[in-house]
Amino acid sequence: MAEYSAFSLLRNALTGNRDWRPAWRKATPKPSYDVVIIGGGGHGLSTAYYLAKEHGISNVAVLEKGWLGSGNIGRNTTMVRSNYLLPKNTHFYEHSMKLWEGLSQDLNYNVMFSQRGVLNLAHTPAQLDDFARRGNAMRHCGVDAELMTRDEIARFVPALDINVGGRFPVAGGLIQRRAGTARHDAVAWGYARGADRRGVDIVENCEVVGFLLEGDRIVGVNTSRGEIRAKKVAVAVAGSTGRVMKLAGIERLPIESHVLQAFVSESIKPFMDTVVTFGAGHLYVTQSDKGGMVFGGDIDGYNTYAQRGNLPIVEDVMSEIVALFPGLARVRLLRSWGGIMDMSMDGSPIITKGPRPGMYLNCGWCYGGFKATPASGWAFAWTIAKDEPHAINAHYTLDRFHRGILIDEKGQGSTPRLH
Repeated sequence: MAEYSAFSLLRNALTGNRDWRPAWRKATPKPSYDVVIIGGGGHGLSTAYYLAKEHGISNVAVLEKGWLGSGNIGRNTTMVRSNYLLPKNTHFYEHSMKLWEGLSQDLNYNVMFSQRGVLNLAHTPAQLDDFARRGNAMRHCGVDAELMTRDEIARFVPALDINVGGRFPVAGGLIQRRAGTARHDAVAWGYARGADRRGVDIVENCEVVGFLLEGDRIVGVNTSRGEIRAKKVAVAVAGSTGRVMKLAGIERLPIESHVLQAFVSESIKPFMDTVVTFGAGHLYVTQSDKGGMVFGGDIDGYNTYAQRGNLPIVEDVMSEIVALFPGLARVRLLRSWGGIMDMSMDGSPIITKGPRPGMYLNCGWCYGGFKATPASGWAFAWTIAKDEPHAINAHYTLDRFHRGILIDEKGQGSTPRLH
């Protein structure tokens, strides 16, 4: 496959752009593979890429029931950060951040990673103290973190209503300047292209409808395009994990599926050049390169597999963005969408072998799926190739829920919708 470069851009411009090759092949599934990955989203594609690149395993098929990137990888608000409190999460997401920083060069594909910073607003002195605690924990793990005063925030985000003496006064904030955003569909396309050029088969419109078993061991899958046998079968299907695992006879998992809505406004002139989160509710907002305000908030509080949400969350999120940025009150909403979130019981992911022999599971990402895409694929590929976890995902096991060794970042307990 041809490399993308300034030279290839010029050469194709001179020939009327008629000689560009497809970014990936439309592969026909083979009868068997070393590894079959169910799910053609960010985590499945990145796993395939790192299996081929890091471990030399290229006899791999990625099976996607729809079109590539039709799930959560194309249905998020594109934000990337590693500003976690608990060291186990901090080290994992910081590994992801470092992969993000070199991802465009690694993939030879521009994922438009913009390190514009993520600013968490504190609205009380007690909340600012809590942010200082988190910032100090991050710095102990080698992650950048900086406390900002109210005056510094006013200069950094002039459009923000500091609201001194009002309902949501800003007391200060915590910023991670290396954090930012990336183009979600470019991430999917880049990983797909990178995996394809290393020999991975990407099979679209190929739904898994069952598993092949020999005794208790998974030895392949039944699909809408026939049987495919495999030495190892990996599942990375986000909010559809419960449904897919049921096909393998796994009736209960420590996750729930909820819909998370996201929104984008009409394009406006440059308004802000960072990501801002609301500390008195749940809102995160940035401005896209096209000028639209991209934002989201809470998940809908009921279990669902639908990629659409309800109006109460719309009203809640709109009220919060107008509270922070009154100047946006008359800006029109352009569109909204929803992704199915796999919410775990402690708010942290699962990257592990099992629960059946020959099977590997990647799920439970809650709000952290997009930002974790590189590290998730890297660690999952290691786990599949080595049949044991890497140190950065050794604690993301299924049995932690039985053993009571939870990784509860927010301290919300076993209530998935609150994480």
